[in-house]
Amino acid sequence: MTKRTAARVSTPLPDFVAPCLARLGDVPPVGDTWGHEVKFDGYRLQVRIDGGDVRLSTRTGLDWTARFGSLAAAFKAMKVRTALLDGEAIVENASGASDFQPLVHALKSTTTARIVFVAFDLLHLDGVDLRPLPLDDRKSALAQCLPPASDDSRIRFSEHLVGDGARMLTEACKVGLEGIISKRLDKPYQSGRHDDWRKTKCIFNDEFVIAGYLDSSALQDSVGALVLGYFDGNKLVYAGRVGTGFGHASAAAIWRALQPSRTATSPIASALDNAQRKGVRWIEPALVAQIEYRAWTADRLLRHAAFKGLREDLPAKLVKRPQTLEQS
Repeated sequence: MTKRTAARVSTPLPDFVAPCLARLGDVPPVGDTWGHEVKFDGYRLQVRIDGGDVRLSTRTGLDWTARFGSLAAAFKAMKVRTALLDGEAIVENASGASDFQPLVHALKSTTTARIVFVAFDLLHLDGVDLRPLPLDDRKSALAQCLPPASDDSRIRFSEHLVGDGARMLTEACKVGLEGIISKRLDKPYQSGRHDDWRKTKCIFNDEFVIAGYLDSSALQDSVGALVLGYFDGNKLVYAGRVGTGFGHASAAAIWRALQPSRTATSPIASALDNAQRKGVRWIEPALVAQIEYRAWTADRLLRHAAFKGLREDLPAKLVKRPQTLEQS
């Protein structure tokens, strides 16, 4: 721990801290006050360590300790009395990039050995609230309390590059990563979405509410496409369809998951044309899908979209207008 952290007054370990969230930008910010990290494609988690008790919470505060199985046990090896870590649970694909789909499959199958936690912030440590400190100090303290790095480490440290965010973004896009997160190294930790953290993407990746589906023309009792939307106030706005990204097993599993929510009427607030309504089986807007896409059309519909998985950690009512749409 740095000298500045050691001088602070002891405070109770928080039960949960609302996470800091990044604003979307067109280009990475410039200057040596910014640190640039890889943007991971996984589940944001907050890890609370209190003696022998470890709890893993989603970004909305859901307790998912049991769902992550052996990952939770890995934190018991850390040499800390109490701690609150911010990071991302990921599964790496063959090229070494994080990939949301195999993470979803791992959680569904309860085979969690491939899941690792990438730690990028430390909010509380051994009775000291680190949130008022600059990120640079928080990450120094984080690096000191993590286990030694190795290829089979279940807990890893998120390194950052100072200054040259544009170069890091270029390299990230070349190797197929989602993008980068740029963070002010001289700022305290603040909950909520603000400009101290900014994200720049190669490929867009957002959550959408499932409003309906179309049956597969090739497989029985399987989805062929999903109808998507997002909430603007209490109104569900139509965002288009996604018809790729399903395997045979996932198409059937999603179809089964949607059956209890079937409804006779569209939950979309606006009137849809005949082509948009044709063949759709409507559902109550309660389930959330993670969608990868390249752009928006002039009609404000998703372009080149692919299904990545269901988001069980996020209530549908929290799925608002994507920042990418505001900038299009």
